[in-house]
Order: sequence, then C-alpha cells, then structure tokens
Amino acid sequence: MKDFEYFEPHTLDDALALLQRYRGSSSLFAGGTDLLVQMKEHVRQPAQLINIKKIPGMDDFAFDAERGLRLGALVTTRQVETSPITQRHYAGLAKAATDFASIQVRHRATVVGNVCRASPSADTLPPLIADGAVLRIQGAAGTRHVAVQDFCIAPGRTTLAADEIVTHIDVPAPPPRTGKVYLKHGRRAQMELATVGAAVRLTLAGDGRVADLGIVLAAVAPTPLRAQQAEAVLRGHRPTPESLAAAAQAAADEARPIGDVRGSADYRREMVRVLTRRALEQALQEIRP
Repeated sequence: MKDFEYFEPHTLDDALALLQRYRGSSSLFAGGTDLLVQMKEHVRQPAQLINIKKIPGMDDFAFDAERGLRLGALVTTRQVETSPITQRHYAGLAKAATDFASIQVRHRATVVGNVCRASPSADTLPPLIADGAVLRIQGAAGTRHVAVQDFCIAPGRTTLAADEIVTHIDVPAPPPRTGKVYLKHGRRAQMELATVGAAVRLTLAGDGRVADLGIVLAAVAPTPLRAQQAEAVLRGHRPTPESLAAAAQAAADEARPIGDVRGSADYRREMVRVLTRRALEQALQEIRP
C-alpha cells in the first residue's frame, strides 16, 4: 500500500471542499471493505483518503409510514439486516443484506458503498431498484436526486462525479398488500458473489390484480437489469401459475448473461427463469390480507 494523506472532515462542506481540491486523486472512506483491499492490491491508489465518519447525519436510519425509509451513507448492511423496520417493510433489502459477505464485513460495509461499487452482482442493488429507491447526491452545485435504477452505467461505473458524495438513500414506503423478496443463487449464500440474483416487489389491488411490481436481476447483465417485459406480463392481471411462468420466461429472455467461472450463460439464463418464478410466488405469499 502506498503512502496517502488522511483527512477527517467534520462537516459535509469540508468534505466537498477536499474532494474539489483533490479531484480525481482522492477516495472517500466509510466502511472501507472494498477500498482497503483494493489499495493493498494496488488496484486503487488514492493520494488522499477522506474519512466521512465524523460528518453529522451520515448515520441517519429512519422510517416514516408516508415518506418511507432513509439510509445515511454510514448505515451498514448489518444494521439493515437486523432492523425490525427493514425486515417488516423492506424484506427483500433485509434478505440481500443477510446474504452479503461475512458477518464481520457486514458490520463495516455500508449499503451506500455497495451501491457505489456498481458491481453487476451486488446484492443490495436489485431490491433497492425494485423498491424505487432514490439517491441523494451532494456536490458543489447543490443537491441532486438520482434513481438507483439509473445510477449504474457499467460494471464499476456510476453517474457520480469525482467531487460528489452520496449522502442518503431514500426508499418509498410500501403500499398495502405488497410482498418483497430477494433470492440469491450461488455455490453458497454468503462469502460468495451471486451467480444470479432476483428481486421482486409485487403489489396487489383490491380485486386481486397486480397493481404494480418490480422485477430486477443481478449478475446477468453489465448492470442490474430491470425486467420490464416480465413486469408487463403481470401488470394489471390476476397472477396465475401460467402467468407467473410466462413472466419468468420473459425475464430469462431479457437477461444478457455471460459465462464465467461461476456459471455458463445458458445456466444463468435458466436460473433467471427459476428464481424469478420462485421469487414471484414467495412475494405473493408474503402479502398480508
């Protein structure tokens, strides 16, 4: 690991000033579970490290029945995993956090950090996208809001500028009669990147028809994939075994997997079909009358 300058700003403005001063040569430090490994392996070599742990508000973790969930940049995956709030209202996200890495890593790794890593196999991205989550981003020009769905543009690349900070994730409150599920397939649930992941958010209207839903896939495209054609199969219709199977097949047809050491492209596509149908069935079972 090469030498670097270390900064510990106590305000957001001070952190933004440091990012502007050292634009392109600095890195933010929150959980550090990816960053420190990459620095040791010389994958990333920032000349400046900016620790944001002392900035007030970055550890926000709040839920409101109307406004939804707010997660600050320092909220860890372990907090999300164990919170009764996320377990009840955001079951897909809570499950994704449970499946994330090891318990030691989950105590330090942040949800925002996992989002900004922009890995195609990231566990937290599919449920956040399915839930319609939005990032609050602060920069010199002010605050902007970006849907998580639009944030990742390529493996490891996002729309975040070098002098910007993601300060919070805002997740809408779920409407009544909504089920949420995240399923991860791999050689093992934890300590393993997803071979395929599938997140589902499904809301039923009073007449039993699908009022709204989100189906998002991991590890089968350069970025997390919103399976919009699969959603269209179900939206506005009553779910039946036949329509669930058709939606699962549509998701498999939309997937753009590659083959690697964790599975061939054909295997991943078949697992998309299996996991999507299973996640839809489980989401329906989770809906409270």
